[in-house]
Amino acid sequence: MFVILTALGVEQDAVLEHLVDIRLHEHDKGTLFDVGTIAGHPGHRVAVGVTGAGTTTAATLTERARAEFSPEVMMFVGVAGGRRDSLAIGDVVVATKIHSYQGGRSEDEEFLVRPRSWEISHRLDQLARRQCRENRWARFLTDGTSVPAVHFDPIAVGDVVLNSTRSELARRIHTSYNDAVAVEMEGSGFAHAAALGDQMPAVVIRGISDHADGMKARADRAGGQAIAARNAAAFAIALAVSLEPGSDRSPAKPVPPTPALPPINNKVVARDHAKVDRQIGMQFNWGQA
Repeated sequence: MFVILTALGVEQDAVLEHLVDIRLHEHDKGTLFDVGTIAGHPGHRVAVGVTGAGTTTAATLTERARAEFSPEVMMFVGVAGGRRDSLAIGDVVVATKIHSYQGGRSEDEEFLVRPRSWEISHRLDQLARRQCRENRWARFLTDGTSVPAVHFDPIAVGDVVLNSTRSELARRIHTSYNDAVAVEMEGSGFAHAAALGDQMPAVVIRGISDHADGMKARADRAGGQAIAARNAAAFAIALAVSLEPGSDRSPAKPVPPTPALPPINNKVVARDHAKVDRQIGMQFNWGQA
């Protein structure tokens, strides 16, 4: 069993395009997951959930999904804003490191960054890189367009929609997290929850939907989100297929235990004072006529 989480409906739809035999799975707290099988790969079952935007809900639902399904691997898949001219709309970024950029100490004259970061597991990194050989992952692209580039680089994450290259936040990310090639809003919560869950193997895969440069709305209207979500989902599915499916450990509904009847060990005196040593079963007290 694998778990793929997304933040937006367009991202969820892109993942579900690759699944068959989809059924609804409802968590007892109300969270809904779509559980299906990767088309053509019946051993690879995937639970797909939507967290909404932000690190807090991403962390909460990551832990909820981990506890509910006990997956072999978890993925967060969706779109991101690019911070390099070399990134084209639709390119895929596999996050080798996830920076949480909002932590720090605010002084009178400066903001002192207190970084926190999580790295991709070595095994997932190696398997993901193999998908780029001869563009193996491209067979999961659904519309037959040219194969986008795949980048293995750090990303920066915080609860802010960054749509500027000149804002104070943009400058801070450039100064303190200069290796980050993209920005998004859920990856650090996801990575933190996965790390706290016994170092659950986890990976964040993002498609570039805009360039975080003040033109996000125009890029979205041009279909950037749909293209980026489609490409990220294709790469995630290719990575899932490259992994051993393992066992389906999704929980069964608990069966309440059957209460055991206590043994009856009593002595009674039968008619004519004949002694009965032990009675097994049930004893009925009949009224006298």
